[in-house]
Amino acid sequence: MTHVKRRVATGALCAISAALGAFGASRAQAADWSATEIQFEYGNLKSPFAGGDSMTPIITLQHASGWSFGDVFFFVDFIDDQDEDGFNDKDAYGEFYSYFSSAKVLGIKYSGPIKDVGLVAGINFDADVGYLSLLPGAYVDWNAPGFAFLRTQFTAVIDDSDIAQKDGWQGDVSWALPFQIHGQRFSFEGHAEYTFNSSNIYGPMKDWILAQPQLRWDIGYALGGAKDRFFIGTEYQFWQNKLGTDVDESAFQALGVWRF
Repeated sequence: MTHVKRRVATGALCAISAALGAFGASRAQAADWSATEIQFEYGNLKSPFAGGDSMTPIITLQHASGWSFGDVFFFVDFIDDQDEDGFNDKDAYGEFYSYFSSAKVLGIKYSGPIKDVGLVAGINFDADVGYLSLLPGAYVDWNAPGFAFLRTQFTAVIDDSDIAQKDGWQGDVSWALPFQIHGQRFSFEGHAEYTFNSSNIYGPMKDWILAQPQLRWDIGYALGGAKDRFFIGTEYQFWQNKLGTDVDESAFQALGVWRF
């Protein structure tokens, strides 16, 4: 991508975010709701470039909040595996998304299976390799019985980084499905994505499918404490063509969550 194209893409995304965010901020000064959590995951993950696999601890800071213009979601993964191979070595990877709701901003009333439709402006980054991409697009929230939320989104993936990969696109579905068994509280949640990028400076890239569902047990509630504070469980990572390579991954990770 040329520097001019990068500046135009970055400027357009920032302008959309700033304009819609300012509109929402003028209508409310505080979040309608907010949830922040720290997650710890530990499992045997593959290196798609160096080969082999390694036990990998991941500490994740994750936040979601609702505002008058829509909602905001972001996470940052802090990763340091047991191999010094140039992959996941004291790395930080994060994603940030602002969602602008037509139901909230324009007052549109939806019925039937559709709950809301809106725009999304996202940024993905990786500190280790100097990766930065911009993800403008659209989303749909669905009325799905039993789900706390069910969202699909479709975005462009516009490269603005040192990796200099071709621009692509991404489709993603995210969800949370709480349920109870014999008085115990559980949640099945996560996301799955399909990402297309044709090549970067290292060569051709394959489309990939990444799914990261979590099964959580509310251990704090089970031990007589407050609900929705402490969870244990597992995250299953399925990654076909990990990061555009020929490497496929299928791995369970131990999961601990503190929500505050």
